Formats: sequence, structure tokens, C-alpha cells
Amino acid sequence: MTFRIAQISDTHLSGAKPFFVENFNVVAAALAASAPDLVVNTGDLSWDGASADGDLAEARRLHETIGLPMRAIPGNHDVGEGHDVPGSKEVPISAERRERYLRHFGEDYWLTDAPGWRFLGIDALLLATGLEAAAGQLDFVMRAAASSEGRRIALFVHKPLFDASPAEAAVTGRFVNPAARGRLLAAFGAVRPAVVASGHVHQFRSTDSEGMRCVWGPSTGFIMPDARQPIYGEKEVGYVEHRFEPGGGYASSLARVAGLRRHDIADFAAHFGKM
Repeated sequence: MTFRIAQISDTHLSGAKPFFVENFNVVAAALAASAPDLVVNTGDLSWDGASADGDLAEARRLHETIGLPMRAIPGNHDVGEGHDVPGSKEVPISAERRERYLRHFGEDYWLTDAPGWRFLGIDALLLATGLEAAAGQLDFVMRAAASSEGRRIALFVHKPLFDASPAEAAVTGRFVNPAARGRLLAAFGAVRPAVVASGHVHQFRSTDSEGMRCVWGPSTGFIMPDARQPIYGEKEVGYVEHRFEPGGGYASSLARVAGLRRHDIADFAAHFGKM
């Protein structure tokens, strides 16, 4: 039987700045009607949970209204930015910020199985830190890959691993940086993920690289203006439906939800400042 995962991402929820809550509610209603087997949020659940506990609490409350099995992984807005992003103005991830996320959403790295597949969610921001949890996460990935017993692996991570190739050397905040990416892929050993599903870029894209299908989920809330972010794929709001077959087959598609407003973050400069 097909196992369906609805991937939502970059919901950016906040009680103090609830500009994207209406879109989230529209998506939540669509998910309830579609009834996938699992909903996965690939990070930036909150607007500023890294600094404001109330944003995490509101994000959790709203996600509970979906009423379906759910997993989540944190984004930089939830726990802080990785320690390898040059010139970042965001607060860095710390043990305290991570612990606050765990209180609201539970595990930040996890696995769940379905016939023919193993699904892994990891905390991308941990990858480039000296936090104790970073080593624990890599050990978790190593053991999960080694014990997959023929299942194909789908990896859920906030930032895309790369743009076009895992050999890329650029150091940016948009993708997982080379050193952290290398450590993560090495932890998989001889077993590469068949699917890598990510968020962060607020665009939908589906490409193949070295045997991995790389699917970027859009934001449910807003797009980024071209002046702020290059066009990599499709700048749209919505979510991704993933279909995993017991025999290893896989397909994904962008779910376009009636009633969603295609917000542009540039239109909220008075509230959020220049993005």
C-alpha cells in the first residue's frame, strides 16, 4: 500500500506576528481532507522560536489542529543558525535553544519505517556545532543506515544538502555547508538516501543528483523576492505530497491549495525589516 507523506515547511508561525497563520489554517484543512499517513514539517515552524518561546508554543498549538500523525525537524528560525555560516546575523544554535525546541516538538532527529522505506529526520543546524548532540545525531544516522535491511531511505532535513552537486565547495547559509555535508553523507556509509526532502529556500524543486532525488518543499507562508533570493525552482506557496511504494517506487508533486495567498515577504518590511 502506498505510504503518503505531506511535507509542509517554513510555516513561520507566531502569535505576536500572525501574518502567515491564515495560510497555515488553509493548508491544515486541506491536509485533514487529504488524510496522508504522516505530516512532516521540515523546519522554520516558528517565526522566531530561537529567541521567543511564545512563537514555538503558538506553532505547536497550531500544528495540533491538523489532527494527523506528525513529525517535525527544526529550522534556523526555531533553534538558531549553524556555527559555520559566515557573517550570519542570526542567533546561533545552542544547547539551551535546542532544549526549548525539544520541549515543544519532541525529538529533533528521528526515524520511522513503512513497507520498503525508512524515513529519517535530522537537525541540519546541529551538523556544524561542537554540541554533544551533534555527535549523537551522526551516530544515530550511522546506525539507522546500517540497520535499514534493504529499505530505501528518505531523508528529511531543513536546508538542502546542495544546489546541484554534493561536490560543491561554496560556503553559504542557504545549503548545508561542505564540511557538515561530508560528515553527514559519510555517516550513511555505502547507503545513500534515495530521497532528500528539504525546505528553507521557499521554492519547489525536484532534481536528481548522484542517485538521490532532491525535493525542495515551498513555504506555506510566503515567497522571497528575486532581489533577495535567486530563482532555483518555482516560487510558490503550498506543500509537497510524497508517495512511497512498498517496492521502492517513489513520486512527489507540489500540492496547490485553493485559497492560499502568495505572500511576498517584501510586503511585510514594516513588520520584519529588510529580508
